[in-house]
Amino acid sequence: MLSTNENYIGPAAGVATSLLWTATSLLFTAAGRRLGPTVVNGTRIGLAIVLLGITHRLLAGSWIPDLVAGQVVFLALSGIVGLAIGDQALFTAFVDIGPRLSMLIMATSPIFAALFGWIALGEVLSGVACVGMAVTIGGVAWVVLEQPKSSQEVFPAALRYRGIVLAFVGAACQAGGLLLSKQGIGHGWLPQSEHIDPQAATYVRMVFAGLGVLPILLWHGLRSSRRAGAAPSGASRRQGTRAGGFAFAAAGATVGPFLGVWMSLVASDRAPLGIAQTLCSLPPVFILPCTFLFYRESVSPRAILGAFLAVGGGALLFLKTG
Repeated sequence: MLSTNENYIGPAAGVATSLLWTATSLLFTAAGRRLGPTVVNGTRIGLAIVLLGITHRLLAGSWIPDLVAGQVVFLALSGIVGLAIGDQALFTAFVDIGPRLSMLIMATSPIFAALFGWIALGEVLSGVACVGMAVTIGGVAWVVLEQPKSSQEVFPAALRYRGIVLAFVGAACQAGGLLLSKQGIGHGWLPQSEHIDPQAATYVRMVFAGLGVLPILLWHGLRSSRRAGAAPSGASRRQGTRAGGFAFAAAGATVGPFLGVWMSLVASDRAPLGIAQTLCSLPPVFILPCTFLFYRESVSPRAILGAFLAVGGGALLFLKTG
C-alpha cells in the first residue's frame, strides 16, 4: 500500500508545482502593478535568499554550501541570466501584457533549452522532439497573433509588443539559466560524489541573482530620483498601495522561488523526467480560469486551444527522454 502511494508523490508534486507557479504569476502581476517590476524582482530575490538560506541551514547544518570554483562560476552565471535578467523581463511582461499571455509564451522555454543543449552540449533532437517544438511554436503563435476585440483590449499596442518580446527574452533566459545550473550542480564534468544538492544549488543561484539585480535596482533608483516631482513612468497604470504591493511580492516569493522550486525538485526526484517536466509545465492551462475570475479577461476558444497545443507540444519534447 505504501508503495502504491509513493508512486503518486512525484506526479502530485508536478501538478502542485504548476499550481504554485500559476499563483506566483498572479501574485507578481498584482505586485508589479503596485510597485513596478524592478522593485518586485529585487524584493522577491531578497526574500527568497532568506527562506532558502534558513532551509539550507536546517537541512545541511551550515549557511554556506561546499562548492568547487567551477560550480560557483556556473551557478553565478545561472543566477544572473535566469533569475536577475530573465525574471526582470518576465515581470515586466506580466505588467505589459498580463499573466495569461506571458505564461503562454513561457511555454517556449523548453524549446530554447533543447536548442541550447543542441548547440552547447551536442544533444541530438529526435523527430518527435522537432514535432513537439513545431506544435508549441504553432500554439503560441496562434494566440499571440490573435487580434483582440477593441472592447476587450486592455493593453496599449506598444506595451503589447514590448511585453511579447520581453516574455520571449524571459523564456530564453530561463532555459539558459537552467542549463547553467545543471552544470553548476556538476553534471557532465564532476563525479556524482561531488554533485551538490539541488536545494543548495538554488540557494547559491539566488544569492548571485541578488548581486546581479543590484545594478538594476541602482539604475531604477537613480531614474526615479531624476523624476522626483514629476509623474513616474507608468504611474497612470499603477493600482493599489505600495504596502499591498510588498505583501503580494512577499506571498509570491514564498509561493514561487521557495515552495514552487521545492515541489519541482520533488517531482523530478520521484517521477520519470518526462512526466515530471510535463506536469510542471501546465501553468498556461491553469492560468485560463484564473485570469477570467480575477481580471475578468475574456478568453477566446482560440486562446484555450492554443494553450493546450503549447503544453501538448512541450509534452512531446519532454517525453522524448521519459
